[in-house]
Amino acid sequence: MHGYLSHGVGMYLIKRRLEREYGMHVTIFNYPSVRGTLDNNAEALATFVRGQNTATAHIVGHSLGGVLALRMHANNPDFLPGKVVCLGSPLTGSRAANFLSELEWAEDIIGRSVPDALINQTANDWASKVVERRDVGVIAGTVPLGLGRLVANFEEDNDGTIGVSETRLDGISDHLTMAVSHKGMLVSAAVADQAAAFIKRGEFLR
Repeated sequence: MHGYLSHGVGMYLIKRRLEREYGMHVTIFNYPSVRGTLDNNAEALATFVRGQNTATAHIVGHSLGGVLALRMHANNPDFLPGKVVCLGSPLTGSRAANFLSELEWAEDIIGRSVPDALINQTANDWASKVVERRDVGVIAGTVPLGLGRLVANFEEDNDGTIGVSETRLDGISDHLTMAVSHKGMLVSAAVADQAAAFIKRGEFLR
């Protein structure tokens, strides 16, 4: 599942590697990251997954997509079993998003999901029950290439958009830092391999 201002096509390389190297059946979910609210997109995701006619559904979400995956599970506590892998997801908020939210001209760009997910509240406020019920793994990048670093003034490791501390969520099963940027996660075979490892083992490889 893609992130903010993105499209499912950005997840294609991860999809291909999970299918070719690990024999997984992978489908891509597209959602309106600007026009749709967090809860509306979560409802659409739940409907989409149920339509796959599967008994188990693991979700790999990049950036906002990871927050959306957790929100869907929070709103559907008895959902299908399966793990969640968050790639560079801002689970405790985003300094870059907060900066943009203070600019009047950026209101239309920010849209409706980001305030719900990163500004007015964060996954840290409502996802505790999710991480109690299912395995959640998070990968954070440490290569600072991205526009977010220009406005967030990071004083910590970051992927150019999200700080490592912004990806941490109390109670998750595993957290891993990797030498990739925020967008670089989408083209990294090593990131896809770690996602597969978590799906299979419930923990990342070290």
